Amino acid sequence: MAVIGAGAGAASSAAASSTASGQVFWVNPVQSTGDEGLTDQKDSDAAVPSKAYRTVTLTNLDGSGRLVGDYANVVSETGDPAIAPDGRFIYTRHDDRFEQVMAYYWVTEAQKYIQSLGFTGAPGALRAVNRESQDVRINQYGADNSFSWDKKDLLRFGKGGVDDAEDAEVIVHEYGHAVHDAQVPGFGSSEEAGSIGEAWGDYLAVSVGLAVAGAPVKGVPAACVADWDSVSYTRTVPHCLRRVDTNRTVADKSGEVHHDGLIWSRALWDIRNGLGATRADRVIIDAQFDFAPDTSFAAAATATVAKAQSMYGTSAANTVRAAFHARGIL
Repeated sequence: MAVIGAGAGAASSAAASSTASGQVFWVNPVQSTGDEGLTDQKDSDAAVPSKAYRTVTLTNLDGSGRLVGDYANVVSETGDPAIAPDGRFIYTRHDDRFEQVMAYYWVTEAQKYIQSLGFTGAPGALRAVNRESQDVRINQYGADNSFSWDKKDLLRFGKGGVDDAEDAEVIVHEYGHAVHDAQVPGFGSSEEAGSIGEAWGDYLAVSVGLAVAGAPVKGVPAACVADWDSVSYTRTVPHCLRRVDTNRTVADKSGEVHHDGLIWSRALWDIRNGLGATRADRVIIDAQFDFAPDTSFAAAATATVAKAQSMYGTSAANTVRAAFHARGIL
């Protein structure tokens, strides 16, 4: 079971403008095909239909023929490194190079989405958020687990069942931890702060997937996180690692960050539904700069309401406050 975990930063790169073509899952095979019966079958190509793949443009590359660019850098991998002097990073899932392309593409797209909200650091714009080349290691962790490691400033993806980097929502979840750590070094040093971190990673994964690929096919819930990765360890349909639309409140707290994160992620989901994706994500991300490393739910919620007030006024602030109130946070 992939227990998608916490923390990271990264180092900046010079501007890169090269592009290439790559093949990825869009966002994952369950979301793009609607087939909840898909299984891993030991990385078999035959396990996933060809319609689950999408040829995309890989942007912001440095022109070296490797997966190195402004916002992502595949620093190590099992098997052969993906090298494409001809600009074609086209692989299928039985080849570990496919996961390298997945990680490069979805980390880059996550950062580009954040910048599209105005977080560029340009004069008069919102502050940049982890706008750097994020180091990534593929299948270097020999267990079905992935994490963001702040001390080494990298994302590390594991294998077992569905390899974690085959699911874009696992990739973007881990990138969410890198974003938090870039905004507030050491973030997550209390149980509630850690829960916020897990919730934010889940929410960002869903938000980026919807922005880049659009809604899943009919019947697959948009609020479901990591539909493909979770087929290896869940029995109920739809397959979800977690969801961002549960009804948990602070009365349901267990003291475990993934469980308690569902309280915060539902509040974020309600803010999105109330304000619209763009305004919600601008408020949510900018408010995170004001969180303490060991913030409580209540303190973080208060900061988010204040940010909504300053950015969009009283009506928006009331919408945000109501979302947290419904979870028992405020």
